[in-house]
Amino acid sequence: MIVVVLGVAGAGKTTVGRALAEGLEVPFLEGDGLHPAANIAKMTAGRPLDDADRAPWLRTLSDRIRQSSRSGRRLIVSCSALKRAYREELRAAAPGVWCLYLALDRDTARARVSRRTAHFMPLRLVDSQFEILEPLDPDEPGATVDAAGDPEATLARARRAVAGFGAGPDR
Repeated sequence: MIVVVLGVAGAGKTTVGRALAEGLEVPFLEGDGLHPAANIAKMTAGRPLDDADRAPWLRTLSDRIRQSSRSGRRLIVSCSALKRAYREELRAAAPGVWCLYLALDRDTARARVSRRTAHFMPLRLVDSQFEILEPLDPDEPGATVDAAGDPEATLARARRAVAGFGAGPDR
């Protein structure tokens, strides 16, 4: 079982991903931590990443997913994975990769990101994420969870979705 928790900035990917990993007693991988320094510098400067910028980051994420799968370890990954092509690359790394999309409206995302104090993603990049966002398609393995409410409600919905995937603590 490998679950990719995805969504725009402010959706709660890290919070939900960490909580799911803790509850399932599996490793957690924060995708933002794998961005090359050049990507972080570009985002910090308020410039959105393009597909070429994301390519090495996606390869690194895919490598980590592949390693986990090959060793038989379960894993929860948080990352934006906003385009279907990005998710397909991650799914190609290992069989059974399942996506949990934390759906969030633009106003809520902007409000949450504006309150952050220790993150490289500036508020002005939120709109660029919505411009490229491709929500999960019905044929993609995964589930969509409304992330606009309070964190506890979002986490409860996420836990139910992951349990429905068959990733409960006894699996």
